Amino acid sequence: MLDAALAGLLLVVQWPAIGYLILGVTIGLYFGAMPGLSGLVGLAILLPFTFGMDSGSAFALLLGMFAVTTTSDTIASVLLGIPGTVSSQATVLDGYPMAVRGEAARAFGAAFTVSALGGVIGALFLGLSIPIVRPLILSFASPEFFLLGVLGLTMVGSLSGGSIVKGMLAAVLGLMLSMIGYAEMGAIARYHFGFTYLLDGVPLIPLVLGLFAVPEILDLAIRGSSISRVPPDRTRGGITRGIRDAFRHKWLVLRCSAIGIYVGMLPGLGGAIVDWVAYGHAVQSAGDKSRFGKGDVRGVIAPETANNAMKGGALIPTVAFGIPGSAPMALILGALTIQGLTPGPQMLTTELYVTFGLVWILVIANILGAGVLMLCATQISRVTFIRGHLIIPAVVLFVFMGAWMSSNAIGDWVALLVFGLLGYLMKQGGLPRPPVILGFILGPIMENALFITNQAYGPTGWLLRPVCLVLVLLVTGTLAYSLYGRRRERKRPASMAAAKTEGDDSIVSLTLVSAITVLFVYTTARAFDWYIDAAMFPIAIGVPAIALALLALYQDARANYRVLSGNSLSSAWRNSSSTLKDLPAVAHFFLLMLGILGLTMLAGQRVALPLFILLYLRLWGRCGWVFAIAYALIGWLFLQFMFDQVVHVMWYPSFLED
Repeated sequence: MLDAALAGLLLVVQWPAIGYLILGVTIGLYFGAMPGLSGLVGLAILLPFTFGMDSGSAFALLLGMFAVTTTSDTIASVLLGIPGTVSSQATVLDGYPMAVRGEAARAFGAAFTVSALGGVIGALFLGLSIPIVRPLILSFASPEFFLLGVLGLTMVGSLSGGSIVKGMLAAVLGLMLSMIGYAEMGAIARYHFGFTYLLDGVPLIPLVLGLFAVPEILDLAIRGSSISRVPPDRTRGGITRGIRDAFRHKWLVLRCSAIGIYVGMLPGLGGAIVDWVAYGHAVQSAGDKSRFGKGDVRGVIAPETANNAMKGGALIPTVAFGIPGSAPMALILGALTIQGLTPGPQMLTTELYVTFGLVWILVIANILGAGVLMLCATQISRVTFIRGHLIIPAVVLFVFMGAWMSSNAIGDWVALLVFGLLGYLMKQGGLPRPPVILGFILGPIMENALFITNQAYGPTGWLLRPVCLVLVLLVTGTLAYSLYGRRRERKRPASMAAAKTEGDDSIVSLTLVSAITVLFVYTTARAFDWYIDAAMFPIAIGVPAIALALLALYQDARANYRVLSGNSLSSAWRNSSSTLKDLPAVAHFFLLMLGILGLTMLAGQRVALPLFILLYLRLWGRCGWVFAIAYALIGWLFLQFMFDQVVHVMWYPSFLED
């Protein structure tokens, strides 16, 4: 065993493998930091280059790149409130409020430290536990995967936002959105409303960027200030304080590393729910919950530890059993095949040194990536003090091109703007947005698992399986604990309960929930016209969805009754929030976004996006012509180099180009 470990280390540190590892880490840091460019995109781009490489160099490049994407994705989550990757959704809840409070450097210090620790612990566990965890992995079948999805949705729905009902309603909305396009079973096109673009379903990236990026960009443009609402001279603590926070909460780090490892081992679900399971554990195990959602550093430490430890756990079923638990792991499995390696007993006997090489790659990559980001953290955090109008054009460029890379169709941008408007309304109305993303990701997995479960075990017999009973108890316990916390909050105004993270405009909420209720009634009624294979999941989700929507309507109706008592509707609008006051600016900004769409159809992205940068800086940012032209030129050069020469996107065939 020791000889194999040393041979694996030599495989990684010798030239040229170590050079490819450094290159992979550099690329991974960039792909993780840019919303829309993820580890999956990086693996897809780099995999063809591994043909002809030796195994050490190939895995150093691929795994080195993939290992650090969940470290650098913290940058967008903290600075902009946009999940850099799917695994950093929970980081947004406390990371972005820390940036608004001027503590971005502290958040980075804590996040990068625990990312390195979690990644190393996960890698070491990979090297030690493959024989031990085999029974655990094999004990999960379709019933367990379905209930694990229910547990993830219950946890995120009950922990994000100030209302359990609205949190669960948002999670179910995500499940409904995942049903757009051809059914997992039955080959029936569902809810596409006649649009060919929707037959393949809604792409994930436009949905994520629309719900998170567009509302934050809009808020920054309307306020006209920097991300941080606290001047630099009033900030408390920097990167060193964040490092101390990480070691001060060392037991939380260890527990969340274990959570990341074990959840990561579960094929199909690990990367989607691991950060939420860790965040939920941090909230439920904390004595003082009053700061969660307002910028509690523990809300950054928990998910960032778990999503890096998850990488080591996810490699276990891939290497040991040939079961890729996610799309990135499927590409890693493809890399193993390219190198002539067969997952299974071979990787634990004759090729054991290669398995240990993977362990060393994860260890070195996590330490190297976190170290590089740590050196840059102070400079990166200063972005929060720059005037917002100077940041917005660059962010818009990345957001639009990130959405475009989903399917290289103009529908990606339409979806981006539609979900951007939905995200803005949800933010104003107090409906949490993270549960929508999790529901969207878990929808196909849960539908497939439910279908197989019903075929194999009948309607209810599977609930008596031992692991299923444990998961049902966990779901029930999570809901009961959350309800108890909300009840205690109502009794004591200063209670130590998780804080709300969204707005509180009751009229916007009532309007939005009413529309969602109508949507749920329509989708459920429509499902009764299909064959049972395609209708089972929409009906199973639709019935509780309608019940949740009606309960949320009742809550909002009571809230609006109190607002409207003794007041006119117009005065209620004025007093409830700033939504009406900001409406002209919101309309103006969305018109600018639509301008990008229209100009792209006329002249292409390489004209539309630089022109948007120029006009925004001049008309909205009030910048000088020289600065605006220089900024737009840099944007054009970046489009040419990054997206045309490196990524090789398919540009929109505009009217003038044709």
